[in-house]
Amino acid sequence: MASGFFAILDDIGALMDDIAVTSKLATKKTAGILGDDLAVNAEKATGFLSSREIPVLWAITKGSFINKLIIIPFIFLLKWLYEPAITYILIVGGVYLAYEGVEKIIEFLFHRNKKGHEVVEESALPEDDENSEKSKISSAIKTDFILSLEIVIIALGTVIEKQHPLLTQILSVSFVAIIATIGVYGIVALIVRMDDAGFFLMKKSGNKGFFSGLGQVLIKALPIVIKILGVVGTIALLLVSGEIFLHNIDYIHHLLPENALSKLGLGMVFGLAAVLVMLIFKKIVNLVKPAKK
Repeated sequence: MASGFFAILDDIGALMDDIAVTSKLATKKTAGILGDDLAVNAEKATGFLSSREIPVLWAITKGSFINKLIIIPFIFLLKWLYEPAITYILIVGGVYLAYEGVEKIIEFLFHRNKKGHEVVEESALPEDDENSEKSKISSAIKTDFILSLEIVIIALGTVIEKQHPLLTQILSVSFVAIIATIGVYGIVALIVRMDDAGFFLMKKSGNKGFFSGLGQVLIKALPIVIKILGVVGTIALLLVSGEIFLHNIDYIHHLLPENALSKLGLGMVFGLAAVLVMLIFKKIVNLVKPAKK
């Protein structure tokens, strides 16, 4: 009886060891996408009123956990039923990321004045602020879904390479997904509360000495960090989408070298095509609407 108990403990220990080793390898392979995930989500979680930053970030974090709760069983089921479908889903997700990236560039280049005008109108209408907040949260969760999908697929590819049993695969991928969410959104939370940390340091130091100066630096640095994250996040969207196309479309994979320029170019091309398709679709919808009346 005792020997059976210790045998179970030994099996559990071996399983945990396999999960630890496999998770470490999977985390290394997903490090690049995690960096892009951080840049994208940090940019999407900023730009709100100070009192709304943490509630918004928490809403996005919950959405990220739900995304992974959907993705992990879905990917394992799809792998069993029809594995090539995973590639098609990734490509569609890549188009969405490329569209978002190019749309941000177009908005920056051509709609900056209009955006400032909209901010004034939204401040006058609280309900519009609420709708805008919900829209941004929804957009962030959708983007997180695509990024989470790629993280899960990369992690799954790592555990498959090592030919681990199904239980080890599921637990390892789940562990990587959970750590990714906690890590990314934990760092984002620290970034968006930089100014609070600065005010705290200034208050505790009585506005004197090194800590007061550090607090002032944190407060002044936050708007700059947010602007940098906006640029880095947009580039990350295009790079991630370009990497998806480069790795999952055979013709492109053999045609272009694997470097940042190729990924960025692919993201721009597919993003511009997606924006053009959406513009044509909206034009058709606007033409059809009056006809129905």
